[in-house]
Amino acid sequence: MINDLALLRLLQLVSPGLPIGMYSYSQGLERAIDDGLVTNADEVEEWLEGLLKQGLTQLDLPIMLRLFDAWTMADQELVMQWSKTLMAYRETSELRAEDRQTGQALAKLLVSLELDEAHGWQRQSEATLATLFSLAAVRWAIPKREAAMGYLWGWLENQVLCAVKLVPLGQVAGQRLLITLAAKLPEQVNLALLLADDEIGSSAFGLALASSRHETQYSRLFRS
Repeated sequence: MINDLALLRLLQLVSPGLPIGMYSYSQGLERAIDDGLVTNADEVEEWLEGLLKQGLTQLDLPIMLRLFDAWTMADQELVMQWSKTLMAYRETSELRAEDRQTGQALAKLLVSLELDEAHGWQRQSEATLATLFSLAAVRWAIPKREAAMGYLWGWLENQVLCAVKLVPLGQVAGQRLLITLAAKLPEQVNLALLLADDEIGSSAFGLALASSRHETQYSRLFRS
């Protein structure tokens, strides 16, 4: 079971206030809203549930779990292998840039928090958020399943905050979305824990198309 200090470290790691720039990315949601694909709370829920089940559960989360194991074993080659694999799955330059920049930003933060293993990742082109998130989780004694739950929660909260700003939605509607979608996270973690290596892979075509179109969107709030 997670101890008190590890729980507090996990809350720190998934906080929207973590200075790694997650708030500046919408992962294609801004374009989907601009194109009229997502126009209300129900459609936001449908969009995010699709990304959760077809994207994060099938790709990001199982690789983050393997990175967790690699850091636990202090296997640097395996860490790099999985980090490169996750980056290779990113289908647009926007998604690659987000992963690289947030990963490098988290590496810089961890170095400032005296986690020296992150030093070489500050300028590493294959850095991903999952790579450095899993490093922090291992070194801060956050259990594997709880780390996985926190990783999904961090993604979900950021996406709902984007929707609140963009659709726009009220704060109460945003909280309802968090309540509804958070209830689906434990099952998705369980599924990700069971995936074999050859079962890893995303099929979120809508995300790829929205992200690629967002790269050239004329007016936008979020980075590309």
